[in-house]
Amino acid sequence: MDQSLVERMREYLNAGLAMDLEALDATYDPDFENIRVDEAGQVVTLTKAHFMARFRALRDQGLRIGESIDDVRFLATTVYDDHGSIIMHRHQDGVPGLYNFVWRRKDGRWATLLREFTVDKDLTDLVRTTESANRLAG
Repeated sequence: MDQSLVERMREYLNAGLAMDLEALDATYDPDFENIRVDEAGQVVTLTKAHFMARFRALRDQGLRIGESIDDVRFLATTVYDDHGSIIMHRHQDGVPGLYNFVWRRKDGRWATLLREFTVDKDLTDLVRTTESANRLAG
C-alpha cells in the first residue's frame, strides 16, 4: 500500500471534516468529477463546482460533513504514471460505501484529486435533485 497516498487521503478527509474550503478547493483538480452509481444502475456525475457549492452552503448553515473518519478503511492503492488510485470503504451513518479516488501526482507529491468513483446504495434523491437543478439551469 502506498503510504504517501493514504496520508494524502487522510489530509483530504480531515479538510472535509474541518470544512476547510481553501484546502478543498486546492485539492480538487479543475477537471474533477465524481461519478456515482447505485445498486439499481442509476448514475450521477458531479463536478468540482457542485462539490464546492455544497461545501459553501453547508458551511454557511453552520453544518459540516461527518463527525470523524474513524469508519474509513483503505483497502488498496495502485500507482500508474503520474496517477494513483486508492480504494476506500466506509460505513457513514450506518450505510456502507465504496470509493475509488484517483489522484494526480505533480513534482513527486499527490497534488490534486482528479476523479472519485462512488458506489452507493440508492441515488434516487440525488438523481431527482440533479435533474431538477438541470431543468432550472437549462
